[in-house]
Amino acid sequence: SREAAPSGRSAALRARMEQRLLGARFRYINEQLYSCTSREAARLFQSDPDAFEIYHRGFAQQVGRWPENPVNRIVRYLRRRPASLVVADFGCGDCTLASSVRNKVHCFDLVPLSPLVTVCDMAKVPLAGESVDVAVFCLSLMGTNLQEILEEANRVLKPGGTLLVAEVASRFEDTRAFVSAMAQLGFKSVSK
Repeated sequence: SREAAPSGRSAALRARMEQRLLGARFRYINEQLYSCTSREAARLFQSDPDAFEIYHRGFAQQVGRWPENPVNRIVRYLRRRPASLVVADFGCGDCTLASSVRNKVHCFDLVPLSPLVTVCDMAKVPLAGESVDVAVFCLSLMGTNLQEILEEANRVLKPGGTLLVAEVASRFEDTRAFVSAMAQLGFKSVSK
């Protein structure tokens, strides 16, 4: 039993260190995603496919500590709307949204965590103009070319379509300025 105690402590220490390392790697990759264009982010994950898996493991850890995952709010919103609405999920991750609603959901991300994912740059999704009713950015509005990305969402939305953005408040220095910029792109804020 004396030999078992040190190995148990050693295993616990190793687990804590691995969690810290995962957290540090997640934060580093997250910072990269916020400080580069969507094209550069696509190249980052093409050159290092393991980085996406590390990012999503760290992301899941972060979200698991929150009182609510925002994707669940979007799921509830869509479940109260007609199932005939077509949705584009920009930065879909593991396709939680698509697997939780009856709507047709086009899933886009930089790496396929699911067979449902179409791999592409979020500024150039392979959809026809005015082809979706709802465009979603759930904790995925990243990159320095936000205007291009939001213009792409606007391009694929049908007239009168809905843009849903769920982001942490710290993502924007000035939320009012972001809402104002959205208005300049043609969006009308219905709720915040």
